[in-house]
Amino acid sequence: MKKFEFFDNTADVGIKAYGRTLEEAFENSALAVFEVMTDTSKVDPVEERKVTIDGIDLENLLYRWIESLLVYYDSELMLFSKFKVKIDQDNMRLEGEAWGEKFNEEKHERRTLVKAMTYSLMSINKVGDMYEITFVVDI
Repeated sequence: MKKFEFFDNTADVGIKAYGRTLEEAFENSALAVFEVMTDTSKVDPVEERKVTIDGIDLENLLYRWIESLLVYYDSELMLFSKFKVKIDQDNMRLEGEAWGEKFNEEKHERRTLVKAMTYSLMSINKVGDMYEITFVVDI
């Protein structure tokens, strides 16, 4: 199973992320966002950051999940390569963990900076026995 793929979107980057569970699809969504920024295979999962958010629906949870991770990059230059998410759909609450390390110019490739998450083209669907998440990030 592929974790994610990219698609062209005028001046932005479109992402399709997949998972056998909704949580796995959210984790792969985050991985894809950081793959836009660097080669995540070179990001060692040595520091952990926790994220707990409430939302009004799944799309809002996804938006706030990705935005929370981007804030760590903006404030601490944290890159992430490993994620774990628990979603309580009854209460629209996400508890997530992300592992990574601070950007190191000698170690990490500098790709395209993701400025923000957007609601553009966002959808979260169950397709057969898989979840498929589509969204666009602002670069």
